[in-house]
Amino acid sequence: MNGADGMDGFDHTNDELDGEPDDLTEAEGDDPLDDDLLEETLRQAAAIMDPVPAQLQQTAVEAYALHSLDTQLAELTFDSLVHGIPVRGAEDAPRMLTFHTAELTVDIEVTAHGLMGQVLPPQEASIEVLSGPQPTSPPTLTADDMGRFTADLHVTGPFALRLRTDAETVMTEWLRV
Repeated sequence: MNGADGMDGFDHTNDELDGEPDDLTEAEGDDPLDDDLLEETLRQAAAIMDPVPAQLQQTAVEAYALHSLDTQLAELTFDSLVHGIPVRGAEDAPRMLTFHTAELTVDIEVTAHGLMGQVLPPQEASIEVLSGPQPTSPPTLTADDMGRFTADLHVTGPFALRLRTDAETVMTEWLRV
């Protein structure tokens, strides 16, 4: 055994001089430029291999537009699926929903035949029925001076309502039918 050999029988004299780090953590480093390059490469690969559908991107843009200060979120305070008492023998019972803001209440009944509801206090309103990615603009309903509205509109999947009154714009929570 010569003086350069370690206890393990290997020659360790040139370990520091070969230019390669001994510790794996030194090889990884904390270079933010490498992380940024890796992140950008992964973004480009995802954009090519699994691009975001145009309709989904449009829906996301429209959802972000709701982030305005003049739109109030109407909180769901009653859902017949959660709070309702089942009626024996009833098939396809309507789903009753109630949404509240500080100044407005919206009662909605969703059935297999359509959608109907009332805005309280009674007032005229324009109501858009939003549901998932749509190739066209959402259907718009009109509440009469008593706040009543109805549509022969089959609502499926997640949906929400955007109400525009003279005083405010209100958006309901998204729900799945």
